[in-house]
Amino acid sequence: MKFEQGLYHMHKRKRTHNKKLKEYPHPNKWIRFLDKAMIIIAIVAPIMTLPQAWEIFYYQSAAGVSVMTWGAYVLLNMPWIIYGIVHKEKIVLINAFLFFLIDLIVTIGAIIY
Repeated sequence: MKFEQGLYHMHKRKRTHNKKLKEYPHPNKWIRFLDKAMIIIAIVAPIMTLPQAWEIFYYQSAAGVSVMTWGAYVLLNMPWIIYGIVHKEKIVLINAFLFFLIDLIVTIGAIIY
């Protein structure tokens, strides 16, 4: 079965038994830059949710925050965490785990307040 799109690209390039795959790290400096930038984005994106958690706990109010929506975010991050573990995709795992933690904090705050 061929997997030629999506989240497999970096992991597949690490495998040496498939001759059709591109080198890892990629010889093109822009693609190498993108590969490294995704690690930063995987960490920064979840951190951008922290102001929501801060506001809930600082003001002790969850007005306008949907427990159902944030709870769904928590649940939907679990398959991504499993996916990252199963496919050994560090970027996916880091991103999903950080989103899971922060979304869980927001959900707990919305339930409390």
